[in-house]
Amino acid sequence: MTEFRRFDHLGGHEIRDTVQDVYVRAYAEAIATGDSFESLEASMDRFDAYLRAPGFDLAVLYLDGEPIGQAWGWPLGENTAGWDGLQLDDDDPEFTREDGTRTFGLSEIRVVPEHTGRGYARALHDELLGARREQRATLLVDPSNERAFARYRRWGWCRVGVQRPSWDGAPEFNVLIRTLPL
Repeated sequence: MTEFRRFDHLGGHEIRDTVQDVYVRAYAEAIATGDSFESLEASMDRFDAYLRAPGFDLAVLYLDGEPIGQAWGWPLGENTAGWDGLQLDDDDPEFTREDGTRTFGLSEIRVVPEHTGRGYARALHDELLGARREQRATLLVDPSNERAFARYRRWGWCRVGVQRPSWDGAPEFNVLIRTLPL
């Protein structure tokens, strides 16, 4: 039986070990590369920083009581650093105007490998974004991850530019956007 559980920033702190466990299982290969950006420590440091974002929202998917996936994000505030380093494909000075209700930043969708290919990532995506009241959502995807990029396009996302976030060792990502509600 599948079950979604939702957590705010306080709940995220309480289930940090669960989030870490899902990360370790979902990204074992990436962690094993030794890339400092993909390390467990760097990922959990980012998660701890994300928990401080106003409006942080986390959905965890459980299968028969076991956590098998998670998705999280937060609304971009008026003085967000979320657009720092953005290079838009089309020049639109209003694109990055935020007020805390315009854009939800979808930061992560993770499913452990033994449960991929069964629609769980899409279910997490829809669970998290389906409850949001912002006008649109944004996410970053590794340009070399063609499978993820194709999946997001099928789910209604489109590329608007590229961005290299300010995190240590961060690669350049494609920036995707989609209208909400789903």
